[in-house]
Amino acid sequence: MGDKIKQHRILAVQRFKNGESPESICTSLGMSRVWLYKWIKRSNGEEPSWCEDRSRRPLSMPLHTPAEVEEIVKMVRLNLYNQDLFCGAQAIYWEMEELGVRPLPSLRTINRILSRNDLTHRRTGKYEAKGTPYPKLPSLIPNQTHQADLVGPCYLKGPVRFYSLNVVDTATVRCGLYPSMSKSGQSILDGFWAIWMRMGIPDHIQIDNAMSFFGSPTHPRGMGPLIRLCLHNEIEPWFIPLSEPWRNGMIENFNNRYQQMFLGKVVMSSQEELKARSLEFEQRHNSRYRYSKLGGKTPLKALAATNTRLRFPADDKAPNHRMKKPETGKYHLVRLIRNDLKLNIFGELFPVAPELKLEYVVATINVKEQKLKLFLDNIQVDEFKYTLR
Repeated sequence: MGDKIKQHRILAVQRFKNGESPESICTSLGMSRVWLYKWIKRSNGEEPSWCEDRSRRPLSMPLHTPAEVEEIVKMVRLNLYNQDLFCGAQAIYWEMEELGVRPLPSLRTINRILSRNDLTHRRTGKYEAKGTPYPKLPSLIPNQTHQADLVGPCYLKGPVRFYSLNVVDTATVRCGLYPSMSKSGQSILDGFWAIWMRMGIPDHIQIDNAMSFFGSPTHPRGMGPLIRLCLHNEIEPWFIPLSEPWRNGMIENFNNRYQQMFLGKVVMSSQEELKARSLEFEQRHNSRYRYSKLGGKTPLKALAATNTRLRFPADDKAPNHRMKKPETGKYHLVRLIRNDLKLNIFGELFPVAPELKLEYVVATINVKEQKLKLFLDNIQVDEFKYTLR
């Protein structure tokens, strides 16, 4: 087909030069006069390949991303990836902005560059709560609410077994880590105290229903070491519903990152090395990781932007277990009332009204009043005498 088209072009030009009229040539070949004059003009040049097709690509592409910018995108992405940091288009854009790269490509352009170079990765969707309204804690300012979890047992080469107390501030996404060889009461006190020395003391702390946090099911009203530590420091503990770990979604997401980016990549063989590397990971996260929730800021930059004065422990060393029982303060349990119409407070059951069926309620234990008060949508709906032992 290509040779036949070239022969048409050569024949048409020869016929024209032999004196045949353009109309006759074009009619016989089924072509336009524009086509004919185009090849006549080409034939008058000095190129022997005048009858060949030429590329239609424009000589200049003002909207095309410069090659050097594309290389910068690839290098920034590689640098973020090698540092175990987020490396999607948004993170790359923020990094290039700080580097002063000009022209700064759009997110769409960065995504195209990543796609062309097979540098894309799948992102998981964000969990969206459905069904019954759930009471949420405020997270508008730093240390208004912390989420905490105890990860483990985990293992190092040796073997060395350990647990990691992980804490995240829901307003700034700052994290705190405390590795420990056990989950005893004193280890819990030491862990939270050490983290508060770096992060500051929160107003609320949200945790699951692990015995390490609430105490003992044999003595549900005994107030475990963490509850006592919190109440003595004017903190209100909040226990999420049973078997609903996604209610502590921020710390759960952080735990996944901790497993992948720290435990899965950092080789450690001793308790001392674990402690040092944990602190390094904490500092790298707080100073380098960027979050869309924070408008592209790192956790430390988000904290600095608020000009908030944090509250820190007065003593360097954590209190000793067992602490005396607090005389004031409150702690809360969020519970879903199921078909049996029972409120579960650390294994102790209380009957509730049928109107509360399949509703999330907040059970608040007032230490001074020795009462358990039940709230639905911030409205008190029931009250029980609750003598702490």
